[in-house]
Amino acid sequence: MESSLRVTLVQTHLQWHDPPANRARFEQLLTPLTGTTDLVVLPEMFTTGFTMAASEVAEPVNGPTTRWMQSMAARMQAVVTGSIVTRDGTDYFNRLLWVRPDGSYTFYDKRHLFRMAGEQEHFSVGTKPLIVELQGWRICPLICYDLRFPVWSRNRLDAARGPGALGYDVLLYVANWPQRRRHAWRSLLTARAIENLSYCLGVNRIGNDATGVAHTGDSAAIDFLGEPLAAPSEAEFVTTVALSRDALQAFRRKFPAQLDADEFDLR
Repeated sequence: MESSLRVTLVQTHLQWHDPPANRARFEQLLTPLTGTTDLVVLPEMFTTGFTMAASEVAEPVNGPTTRWMQSMAARMQAVVTGSIVTRDGTDYFNRLLWVRPDGSYTFYDKRHLFRMAGEQEHFSVGTKPLIVELQGWRICPLICYDLRFPVWSRNRLDAARGPGALGYDVLLYVANWPQRRRHAWRSLLTARAIENLSYCLGVNRIGNDATGVAHTGDSAAIDFLGEPLAAPSEAEFVTTVALSRDALQAFRRKFPAQLDADEFDLR
């Protein structure tokens, strides 16, 4: 079992409503990483930008971007994740895909839809959290506005993993988080890491979208103490961080705050 996990954060500008152009750019950025990473994280709605034109840009289940992600994951021998606009039956979802090198995948539908942009008027709400496993690590992937709701992302005790064990080791957010609220982005990512005794990763885009909203990136990898593992940037970047299982487990043994956590039920 690997003691470290290599995670690559990919921060770039997104072409508005142009999936082929965005896939081509990400392919340029990802191809050199082959064999050097275990997990690649792309932003929210990485093929279109954060759009409410769901019926115009949505891809069907197993559509072109899903197949592209399967191809890239196989080529890189790494999991590739990010969210896209998906049509499933008669519903539209802001759907994160978790695509493995063998072509299998699972998904998470965004729970908290951004009402200030009217997202709830165009997309259906997700109802189920997702925890996935990768090389013995347990990872909880979420999407953008979910970051503001700590109950949904709370790291709870998991008796199946052993006495005092927590449900996940890494909390992950993909986003199109605007410049004007960048302080909240930075602060909440740090808070989520500290309160959940886990690593917390956030991948954001840069540049202006077609609605004039500016994004400054600030993609981050933060450890369980709230300390950054990568320097924030407003420029395009591809950076890989190594997460240490030994350090995480040692801290949880020394500081088992999860044993004093409040119990609650989600409805």
